[in-house]
Amino acid sequence: MIHAVRIIWVLVACAFLTGTALAQNYPTRAIRVIVPQQPGDPCDTFARLLGPHMTKNLGQQLVVDNRPGAGGMIGLELAATAPADGYTIACGQGGNLSVIPHTMKNVPYKALQDFAPIALVATNYLALVAAPNAPFKTTAELIKYLKANPGKVTFATNGMGAFLHMATESFRSSVGFEYVHVPFKGIASMSQELMANRVDAAFSSFTAIYPFVKSGQVRLLGIAKPTRASNYPDLPTVAETVPGFSSGGWFGFVAPAKVPKGIITILNREMNAALKQPDVRAKLESLGLDVWTESPEYLRDLMKSEYDKYGKVARDIKLVPK
Repeated sequence: MIHAVRIIWVLVACAFLTGTALAQNYPTRAIRVIVPQQPGDPCDTFARLLGPHMTKNLGQQLVVDNRPGAGGMIGLELAATAPADGYTIACGQGGNLSVIPHTMKNVPYKALQDFAPIALVATNYLALVAAPNAPFKTTAELIKYLKANPGKVTFATNGMGAFLHMATESFRSSVGFEYVHVPFKGIASMSQELMANRVDAAFSSFTAIYPFVKSGQVRLLGIAKPTRASNYPDLPTVAETVPGFSSGGWFGFVAPAKVPKGIITILNREMNAALKQPDVRAKLESLGLDVWTESPEYLRDLMKSEYDKYGKVARDIKLVPK
């Protein structure tokens, strides 16, 4: 028995020393950055913005590997099953790590078990918007109208079980109302119908919809953010009417689950240093994003809270994964 305990302690010590040695020498070659989106999409933008700064400080190239498809599942499966040596990382987001696990069958990874969080990069809160001719101009007026006309207001989303559908259901759960769900194949077609007054309201990416708000083609009711945006201080939040309500996308980088903590610490440090660079921050803020420089634990807690939040929404509406 004593001999067996000694063997276990020796193995634990060897694993610790191996992880420490890897971190001390890391990196010694290029780091693969899996982007589960097409070139030009948000995660691709983040990887290509951060890459040059991190390359300079780490002394090794960060190589972007675009692997789009299946809502990000193709790329994230590659990342989850890659060697846990710190030479493969990936960009993840709320849609494929918080929502898809509850809305899709046969997701090839476990969002909270298969990844080691590195750093939260940015958040992009949603906007609650209405058609230009809708009979409500504020969040409070919308809620009053919804309750006076149950089951008559149409909400557009980017698909059954998609992120904007889940956000709408979260809003419904917070307020208490009935509505007609009108799913579309994507945000672009949804926005066109909204501008044409063929649907009444929707949640949409603030970045995507704000140009139409400025042109008067869509009416902004509120941003789904806890506090007013520093770069748009005059725009109201939904939380000013529905206390505590917020909904939006988050983007961060993760590694395979068993990457040594020392390597995660190095990557987090260099990623945050890159995010503090004026050119990087200015570019991301110009896209309507909030920039973050937090710990791996912060991202881990966010992933867990968002995963649980949308799991509850899926259960409440009895959503059957497809």
